[in-house]
Amino acid sequence: MSKVKEAVEVEVPVHTAYNQWTQFEEYPNFMEGVEEVRQLDDSHNHWVTRIGGVRREFDTEIVDQLPDERITWRTTGGDTHQKGMVSFQRLDDSHTRVQLVMEIEPSGLAEKAADATGVIDRRVKGDMRRFKEYIEGRGTESGSWRGRIKPQ
Repeated sequence: MSKVKEAVEVEVPVHTAYNQWTQFEEYPNFMEGVEEVRQLDDSHNHWVTRIGGVRREFDTEIVDQLPDERITWRTTGGDTHQKGMVSFQRLDDSHTRVQLVMEIEPSGLAEKAADATGVIDRRVKGDMRRFKEYIEGRGTESGSWRGRIKPQ
């Protein structure tokens, strides 16, 4: 299992950064290799990714979500095994620290090679940089979901 951790400071209020992150179907706009995210209900998403030429489909479940603070998820279906959390820290009225921590269990030869050579780590760093550019370029969120999901 590999652990990837990356943080960026974005020049938007915490609620704006958090609200945009809840717009899962927008992820292909800033996440390299993510072809589609389909929100199935408040806590489940279906993902289609392509990494190193390998197409994967899997489902995720949000297991903890607290507005303006964190979103925690895990995979529930498919051959990709991961869990993660994104947290939001208010720095001041117009700046937020967004930190992503993921644990990934590479399943195929291409994913294991990508992990061993640091490709996954670089991709996550790039995704966070692109999120920063995306939200700062917009200046406001494209939507929001402010519901609370509690761990069971």
